[in-house]
Amino acid sequence: MAVLREVAASFVVPGPAGVAIRDRLKGLTIADEEVLRLVGGHLGSLASRDLRARCADGLDHDAERWAQRKRELTGESSSRWAGSVTKATHDQWALARRGQAAHVQSLEAGVAAVRHRLALPIGAKGTKHAAGGYRSEREWFAKSRRLRVLEDRLERERADRAAGRVRVVRGGKRLLNTRHHLEEAGLTEGEWRRRWEASRRFLQADGESGKRYGNETLRVSPDGEVSIKLPAPLAHLANAPHGRYVLTARVAFAHRGEQWRDRITANRAVAYRIHEDVDRDRWYLTASWSIPAVQAVPLATVRANGLIGVDMNADHLAAWRLDAHGNPVGAPRRFDYDLSGTAQHRDAQVRHALIRLLHWAARHGLAIAIEDLDFTAETTREKHGRRKRFRQLISGMPVARLRARLLSMAAELGIPLVAVDPAYTSQWGAQHWQKPLTSNKHKTTRHEAAAVAIGRRALGHPIRRRTTPPRTHQSDGYGHRTVQAEPGTPGREGPHPRIPGPRTRCVPPGRGAKVGDQNTHHRSGCSAEHETWQQDSLPLSL
Repeated sequence: MAVLREVAASFVVPGPAGVAIRDRLKGLTIADEEVLRLVGGHLGSLASRDLRARCADGLDHDAERWAQRKRELTGESSSRWAGSVTKATHDQWALARRGQAAHVQSLEAGVAAVRHRLALPIGAKGTKHAAGGYRSEREWFAKSRRLRVLEDRLERERADRAAGRVRVVRGGKRLLNTRHHLEEAGLTEGEWRRRWEASRRFLQADGESGKRYGNETLRVSPDGEVSIKLPAPLAHLANAPHGRYVLTARVAFAHRGEQWRDRITANRAVAYRIHEDVDRDRWYLTASWSIPAVQAVPLATVRANGLIGVDMNADHLAAWRLDAHGNPVGAPRRFDYDLSGTAQHRDAQVRHALIRLLHWAARHGLAIAIEDLDFTAETTREKHGRRKRFRQLISGMPVARLRARLLSMAAELGIPLVAVDPAYTSQWGAQHWQKPLTSNKHKTTRHEAAAVAIGRRALGHPIRRRTTPPRTHQSDGYGHRTVQAEPGTPGREGPHPRIPGPRTRCVPPGRGAKVGDQNTHHRSGCSAEHETWQQDSLPLSL
């Protein structure tokens, strides 16, 4: 018998910790763009040098070394620019360390899978939870060579992690490798160079509470005026007092503009970032700030009125509303999206599907239950072998993007999110709910049944439907239907509610027998037999 893994408890997802809004810098002059490129290029070179120094320190880095690096950058920029550069360097190094740890785990899983399959006889069949042997001696030999490659990579990554070495490319490794394949990418050398320089610029500054408008380095006034504190070597480009350069463009944040304006008016910290979109030939300014953590709604409160279970798939979201007892209510809903095309098109499709789901939940005042998915260990070819289409399917699912979008959008509407363990939801949903929910008018899909399973797990109910008791043990005799409510639910086995008014034309109001009242059954001595509306039987003799 297969051993099932332990299912983790469901929990209410905490809200986002920060906010980011963006607006286009319209009306920039040629001089403005030139100043932005010069400042971004100068600070980008400092950021590259600082990142190289941080990677060289490895695990021996400490606060004294951090202060020393900041002092070295201050002379070529300013104290605030140096602080922003060093903080960004630390964030990038920490991100590289997390990626390195994930890569080590992936290699360990791949090595274990190949070793297991190599130990099995050729052609051995696999089980439901483990792959079988390889199909031929040729494949076995090829995989044995791949095992040596994976072991070498794993040994090298473990040594780098123990020594604190990381490999980071400012601008991105993918864009760097595109330089050697310009024809395949459809780019000229000049177009690639422009993208490379734009990705390596550094034009971002952290906010400071108590300073004017919340930021001394990149300052934005309430009327949208943007000014930059120029680094020391570029101070001669200033067009305003105190070594500042004021851009001709103005910003007006359409989204969360009032929140941003209230924040800078109170001189609270706001971080800014300026970047160039080479494809659109536009410049953008992004404002971000942290928000206090909001206490999550208790799980019992979320479960009180039921919720909506959502199953995420490669091309749609399958959703079904459930009441507090775990019973499906109404018809299922399907929210489609198309993930082909550009990144902007895919992002718009995801947002459109999510906003329809959230509006449906807001109309009924319900929470949303979704699986806590993570496919990082599911896309390796060592685990799935020749199942390339399946690997491409799960690799193309926007799990991280959809989760981040749903969290931020649900927080805006005040809709709680419940994360559940994804173990066996599709399998058990299809086993226990797909056939019972199928009717002549609607054929329930496997994904809709999985949505019911997700919702029941979020509500704390078992996914398995309650087994119908034997006919002779049913409380109402034959015809009693399965009850989904728990045994302790008030009114579960009580009489049906009395419907006011006559049920038939011959019975006046208030004179009918109540359902569930044993006294109203026609028995000997029953008071109902002696009411005025009862007709006595005719006598057999005088």
